[in-house]
Amino acid sequence: MNDWPEGWSGGNRGPGYGRGSAGATPEGARVMRQVRRGGPGAPGGQGGYPPPGGPGPSAPPYGIPQQPSYVDGRGYDGPGDYDGYDSGYSSGHVYGGPGGPGGGDPRAYRPAPNWRRRFKWSVITLVTLLVVTSVATYFWADSKLRREVDLSKVIDRPETGKGTNYLIVGSDSREGMSSEQKKQLHTGSAEGKRTDSMMILHVGDNGDTLISLPRDSNVTIPQFRGSESGKIKGPLGPNKLNAAYAFDGPELLVRTIEYNTGLHIDHYVEIGFAGFANIVDAVGGVELTIDKGFKDKYSGADFQAGKQKLDGQQALAFVRTRHAFATSDLQRTKNQQKFLAALSHQVATPSTILNPFRLYPTLGAGLDSLIVDKDMSLWDLASMFWAMKNVNGGDGVSMNMPISGSAGGNLVWDKAKVKTLVDELKNDQKVTVTSD
Repeated sequence: MNDWPEGWSGGNRGPGYGRGSAGATPEGARVMRQVRRGGPGAPGGQGGYPPPGGPGPSAPPYGIPQQPSYVDGRGYDGPGDYDGYDSGYSSGHVYGGPGGPGGGDPRAYRPAPNWRRRFKWSVITLVTLLVVTSVATYFWADSKLRREVDLSKVIDRPETGKGTNYLIVGSDSREGMSSEQKKQLHTGSAEGKRTDSMMILHVGDNGDTLISLPRDSNVTIPQFRGSESGKIKGPLGPNKLNAAYAFDGPELLVRTIEYNTGLHIDHYVEIGFAGFANIVDAVGGVELTIDKGFKDKYSGADFQAGKQKLDGQQALAFVRTRHAFATSDLQRTKNQQKFLAALSHQVATPSTILNPFRLYPTLGAGLDSLIVDKDMSLWDLASMFWAMKNVNGGDGVSMNMPISGSAGGNLVWDKAKVKTLVDELKNDQKVTVTSD
């Protein structure tokens, strides 16, 4: 009786190999692709059927093909080895020689880096990052502008001329300052706010012009619409220029300047004591050459002649000092223009613009403290800043309002020169008028 399972007997399974098999060829030799058979010309019947007449002297017994060896990493070893065959088990490859088809250094078959493609995507990534950062910065900065001045309340306005006219005001506002800050900056504790400095900046195609308006200028305060009540008030008659702001704020100051000059004011910008000092500190101080030393107990100024770096406290004292000079208000306006030139140069340096750790604090300090008109955009503000930089860099005209004398302690404008100056600004012509 046969103890093997019926399926192994080969009786009903056709030709096979081994016990119970009538076949002379192992079944694995027919189905295993990695085992190569020699043709009729294979030496000694290697890898094929036994040659007629029985196995040769080197043939394996019973005609069984030589099986793969894993000794030398190339496939068969010994007499049954076939040249050119590689099992791949020892080299890590399934087929072929080391390194892939045909052998050789495996690095030779890595694809070469596509540097043009990498460069293109690097540029795209950089440009995208810059655009996103610029847009985010724009909306962040725009949200900080305090658009509190409504120039639509100003009545009887002159016609708009060519170019753009900015009224730039430095006020003595102590808004947001602690008692310690007021003491440190020598600002005093007066309530409300007044104009410490006033300038008209004309931006045009034929050169930019910066004109300082002395606060003690003798002007007429005309009829105006109250900024709070909306009712028509005045006129208040002859007075100091800075009194207009004290009476009814920025709108009346604009109305007074337009009435006395005939020049249309397009935009209004105001900065207080604390904001000015903070901007100077944010840029790391401003270098300035002082021609002659001076002291002033009211502003806290104490300067020696020569080149020096001013921090926020010192800068505020420098632009506010008036009691130390014989021509108090006129000399102060000259100092203010001189300092603005140095400040704009410092802000526009690569060390500030290209350094986010300095640029953003500077923008934050400046924008937080600026009060502007409702129609002012960041583009308008940037245009104003670059125009100031150009004027103070020698590409424009910087001057005081022409003065003909004084009356009751107030400075009287030279009406003929003022008329010529305003006509040139209205028509965006090169300014020919000079002042002392």
